[in-house]
Amino acid sequence: MANTLRLTEKWMHRGLWLVALVFAGFLIGLGGTVVGDLPKVEKQLSLDDYMDAAASNAARNAIRTAERAEQDAQTALEQAQLKRRAAQADSAAARETFDNWLSTRRATQQAEQDTELLSRTRALDGLKDRERAAGVAVEAQQQAALDARQGAARERRKLAEMEEVAQQQLNAEYRRVELRVFLYRLALTLPLLVAAGWLFAKKRKGTYWPFVWGFILFAVFAFFVELVPYLPSYGGYVRYIVGIIVTALVGRQAIISLNRYLEKQKLAEQLPDAQRREELSYDTALTRLSKGVCPGCERAVDLKNTEIDFCPHCGIGLFDHCFKCTTRKSAFAKFCHACGTTADKKLKLPQTGADEAPAL
Repeated sequence: MANTLRLTEKWMHRGLWLVALVFAGFLIGLGGTVVGDLPKVEKQLSLDDYMDAAASNAARNAIRTAERAEQDAQTALEQAQLKRRAAQADSAAARETFDNWLSTRRATQQAEQDTELLSRTRALDGLKDRERAAGVAVEAQQQAALDARQGAARERRKLAEMEEVAQQQLNAEYRRVELRVFLYRLALTLPLLVAAGWLFAKKRKGTYWPFVWGFILFAVFAFFVELVPYLPSYGGYVRYIVGIIVTALVGRQAIISLNRYLEKQKLAEQLPDAQRREELSYDTALTRLSKGVCPGCERAVDLKNTEIDFCPHCGIGLFDHCFKCTTRKSAFAKFCHACGTTADKKLKLPQTGADEAPAL
């Protein structure tokens, strides 16, 4: 098509395509903003929405209470352990002192030291009692810390069970929300795609074709980029089934269009040569000739072969001769490239004496 355009027309054509792309870009930006905001119409969900508020709050409060009790018990345990170590150290030191004193008494065998022996023994027993009391305090704090940990673990398990049930409900709601948002996008993009199909079929060659093509590009982008990636998968079944259906519909339409085209071509090839050339537009004929195919049947023809004047496939005339200078030229050309005579004058030739040039 570009080879049949004038130079200025080519640049204007390119500029209009730029207009179409810019127009499509703005439409895509607007459409992306709208599609991106569609999920906001749905309520933002959280796990707490599907849990018993009273039960979950009670479990969390119990966990916090148990954790504080465990911390308090751990602090008290550290203090009790420190006191027990001090009592053990005092008891060990007193025991060592007592053993040394007892060894000395045995050596001296002084009877007046019996009273001191009793006193030292009572003091040592007191230290042992204090050591045992510190050990009891340590065990009590260990038990308190253990009870607190076990209580917190029970409440965490209870809360985890409630969260697991709520998570299943939340996931189900997420799937429903995903489907609803997809339907919102489908309701927005499908009419655009239908409108784009109608514009492509009816208006793509009209005066305002840049805006038509810009809208078509926008609709295709909105459908295949803004919609298809959000198609619910459900394990891949939905996407594969939709893909099969769309492919079957497109393939069926392509087959129908091909059969219609072939039937139309068969009917066209049965028409007289002059009528067939009249029904072909000038630009269409030149475009097909520039691609080395017959303008009538679109089959390949060796146009460089000067002996071929008619299509060997459908019989349409490809080359004829100027009625004035007899130069071989394209049968679809409006003027002779050798003398510039209009090709329409050929219709005014007299029916007799085909080789005789008309008087000017």
